[in-house]
Amino acid sequence: MIKIEHFLLLIILMILGLNVGAQSLDTSKILGDSISFNQPRITTQDSISTIEIAVKKQGIERSFNGVIKDINTGEGIPFATVFIPGTGLGTSADINGNFSFTDPHGHGDTLRIQAVGYTTQNKKLEKGKNEFSFYIELLRTDNTLEEFVLRPGEDPAVVLMRQIIAHKPENNPDRTQNYGYEIYNKLEVDLQRLSKEQFEKLPIPYMRKFSFIYKNMDSTSEKSPFLPFYLTETLSDYYFQRSPKKTREFIKASQMKGVKNESITQFMGGMYQNINSYNNFIPVFDKQFVSPISNQGLFYYKYRIKDTQQAYGHDIILVQFTPRRNGENCFYGDFWVVDSIYALQRINMEVPKDANINWVNRVSLYQEFAPIKDTLWFCTKDKFIADFVAPYGAKLPGFIGRKTTTYQNILVNDTSVLRVLSNPKIKDDVTIADSSKNKSEAFWTTARHDTLNKNERAIYHMIDTLETLPFFIRYKNLIKFFTTGKKEFGPIELGPYWNVYSSNPIEGRRFRFSMGTTAQLMKHVHLEGYLAYGTKDQEWKYKLSGLWLIKKHPRASIRASYVHDIDRSTSSYDQVSNDNIFSRIFRKPGIPWKMAMVDELRAEWKHEYYGGFSHSFMALHRVYDPYAPLPDVNIFHDDNGKPSDRVTSTEIAAKLRFAYKEKFLDGNFNRISLGSKYPILEMRIGLGLNGIWNSGYSYKKISLTISDKFKIAPLGEIQYDVFGGRIFGTLPYPLLEIHPGNEFFYFNKHSFNMMNRYEFVSDRYAGLNIEHNIGGGVFNYIPYLKKLKMRQFWTAKVLYGNISEANKLLNLNKGYTFRTLDKDPYIELGTGVSNILQLFRIDFVWRVSPNLLPNEGPDRYFGIFGSVQFNF
Repeated sequence: MIKIEHFLLLIILMILGLNVGAQSLDTSKILGDSISFNQPRITTQDSISTIEIAVKKQGIERSFNGVIKDINTGEGIPFATVFIPGTGLGTSADINGNFSFTDPHGHGDTLRIQAVGYTTQNKKLEKGKNEFSFYIELLRTDNTLEEFVLRPGEDPAVVLMRQIIAHKPENNPDRTQNYGYEIYNKLEVDLQRLSKEQFEKLPIPYMRKFSFIYKNMDSTSEKSPFLPFYLTETLSDYYFQRSPKKTREFIKASQMKGVKNESITQFMGGMYQNINSYNNFIPVFDKQFVSPISNQGLFYYKYRIKDTQQAYGHDIILVQFTPRRNGENCFYGDFWVVDSIYALQRINMEVPKDANINWVNRVSLYQEFAPIKDTLWFCTKDKFIADFVAPYGAKLPGFIGRKTTTYQNILVNDTSVLRVLSNPKIKDDVTIADSSKNKSEAFWTTARHDTLNKNERAIYHMIDTLETLPFFIRYKNLIKFFTTGKKEFGPIELGPYWNVYSSNPIEGRRFRFSMGTTAQLMKHVHLEGYLAYGTKDQEWKYKLSGLWLIKKHPRASIRASYVHDIDRSTSSYDQVSNDNIFSRIFRKPGIPWKMAMVDELRAEWKHEYYGGFSHSFMALHRVYDPYAPLPDVNIFHDDNGKPSDRVTSTEIAAKLRFAYKEKFLDGNFNRISLGSKYPILEMRIGLGLNGIWNSGYSYKKISLTISDKFKIAPLGEIQYDVFGGRIFGTLPYPLLEIHPGNEFFYFNKHSFNMMNRYEFVSDRYAGLNIEHNIGGGVFNYIPYLKKLKMRQFWTAKVLYGNISEANKLLNLNKGYTFRTLDKDPYIELGTGVSNILQLFRIDFVWRVSPNLLPNEGPDRYFGIFGSVQFNF
């Protein structure tokens, strides 16, 4: 006997089979023949046959339920099809990928799962079992849509895309006057492609003692089980105002096991990780990718309409996209768009595996939107997943980073948002609550937007356990030693190790011992110094310095130092030093060493303010005693005007700096600048004091530097420095501007690589240093070279300078050939290849002007330089 509910199910399936995709956007115009389901069509004949079978023989009723997810993002695949081949029985998943249906006959031994843009998967059904529950993961296919010829009104996907682009201004959340929401951000790092057996066999002592972490192995994914081993969570309130643009974030709670650096917390919120699919370009690490709904999307992508369904009371259309050309920074994937509103409902973006990104095998981006007040579709969830691997090691053990962000309590054009943003007491873009790291588990249980699974909950316990194990602490310290060069022993630290030994013609073999204090001794005061000895000159050199960190935010500090040592640099631009174990290896041959003994006493007070402005005041006393071949006869004099073999100067100076929205990664005492999206300006004014501490010179100095780095997608990025200065006074060359040359084969971004040190001297100067990193460039279009992910760039360095007649008379023609730039500017141009083996860079540099001296060879016109770079 036929059950009525089974009959109704067949009727409903038959109706769905005949009408799926027959809605939305006037099918005669938009859908046309572009819909290709690759799904079973249930016909009337199928229904009759099924009924006849059911009448003849009643099988065992079976029930099926489960969820279908994207294997990369972990998000449900909307409207995927699940069916038993040959029976006409099946269903479509809902918008979140959940499904359930019953089979009244018990026929068929296979369950098939299909979704547009994904590989088909079959599941074997166990005989005799009548209840099945599945967790299914499908792999997205990197489909290439066939080429088509654009003719007006012909391709429905093109018509749809034009509508989406036209409605971007009204659908972009950033077009609202203001908005605010609560953000829950979760970052998980998983170890993959390394089994417990492989882990224990690693040629590292005590590996078996770490194997207990494999109790947390997540085997939900049948194809690629992984080991969650790191997890951070952040809960914050975020506020945005469009005009004038203003943002504020208040981090209310944070859990960061295993990381003691609190400054990292600010980067775990929402401000530094926002991705807006409505923008024309989407950042992926340090690269700019063209958004699938970019205003120029039709130039970069091919589109196809694949399906139409219903959600949130609207018809939504599935559009699949692929890059139009290989080698360009584009995604492949799909998005669902709301009919007639043309707003995104969700979007999946995958970075092609051949994209020019280092250390990453796969990158997935996902965003989901929901209607707010029936006027705006707002992002309620986004994910960023990256599969990190060693160069050319896709099958080697690696890590997966998963960032999941959800948004709740969304306010749009609300006066409460304006009240927060207009509060004069709130000056920081990001504020971290003092109690943010002290929240209880009970708080997190109720505050999380989603619950942690069993493996995620175990991560915190695992990290706490590891932090108590002596051998784990030893490994951690060993890694820190190799990366920073320093080794901590409680309240003191030794190193860096690369300064222990070096050599030069003055000192012969040089040995150095360095030591400093740690925060364990004093939290706000840092002392450091070194003692060095040369076997040839048999003299001791030393340095002592102290830093008092008065306040961390905004930063205020006092620093003082005294050094008695051989000075090898002439400018703060100089990055390469002779005082390390590698200096002899990379130094250019045949160039005389120019060195001087320096005694320097320095004191500096620095203060920063909100908004990026800072100032520092310093006092500097310096005694400069050069070694040959640098001249001193008839050039130097003391404070009484008598000839001297050394230069003694006393100077006071002020430095003003403006770096709007510059971000830092803070250590206990020092910090690393992460740069700014805006130009950085620095101005320094110095005043030489004659007669103070035996100083023999009175002068004035002023210099200005502007630096910036910006993207010019899709053509890479440009970095530049513009600088200039003026020195007033008749002075010996150590107090003039000695332009920074490079006497190493290691490329120096801030020096003139085809210029020697002490080659050019000026008392007025201006220059430009520019570098354009193109990215893959022409390599993207050469098949074999493209796989190597090499990159192109070009550089240009220009310097104008001059020197007064009085300074020429004092410094030139005194037994050493100083040159000036009063006739021709110094110009060097370069190009080269970077990202060689994802680590190395080669620069080819040509010196264009000025002309060489008669005793200089043609090798001064051209040079090849190498360097190491760590970039994504």
